[in-house]
Amino acid sequence: MATITVREYERAVRLVDGRVRDVLGPGRHRYRRRRTELYVVDVRPQLLTVAGQEMLTSDGITVRLTAVVCTAVTDPRLHLTASQDAQAELYVAVQQALRTAVAGLTLDALLNTRTTLGAELLDEVRAVAQRVGRSVAEVAVRDVMLPGDLRRAYAETALARERGRAELERARVEAATLRSLANTARLLEEHPVLLQLRTVQVAEQPGTQVRLTMSG
Repeated sequence: MATITVREYERAVRLVDGRVRDVLGPGRHRYRRRRTELYVVDVRPQLLTVAGQEMLTSDGITVRLTAVVCTAVTDPRLHLTASQDAQAELYVAVQQALRTAVAGLTLDALLNTRTTLGAELLDEVRAVAQRVGRSVAEVAVRDVMLPGDLRRAYAETALARERGRAELERARVEAATLRSLANTARLLEEHPVLLQLRTVQVAEQPGTQVRLTMSG
């Protein structure tokens, strides 16, 4: 007889004569070495990075995307027997889902929906993951890289937009000032006594000198 210790975050799939007999949970187990094979599977959540994927948008722009998938083994038996490389199969599934989604979006739409795009792929990716004994908690699109000339064009557009906003704000302030001056001039013209009152107010301030001019 032989023994194996399965850790809390592991499961051990036991095969006898090449057939799956059972799955061993955490703890110390005894088994017959002859005719028995044990495959230890880590069931902790892990991050699968699908990086540097070049894809074409519906308006013909090539972009490079990076996606991150939070996945874990939920069925060790299926994980071992359903695919030769379950993680690679999940990787390809994310690639395909991304390509299909991006192909249906213009560049502007892609940039506007980047933060929600991963959630839209969850159902499709989960269906593949379940077939190979895995779960998927999240798919997140982390980076959308544009070609160099397009990045410069977007940067120039953003700069021009900010300059335009600054000019518009400056024009609004100037217009408000002119309206205020016009209103003041109209009031003084209609009510000359206001000018005298304002003169008195200014004269009362410390350090103010008032020069009177006599005519005649």
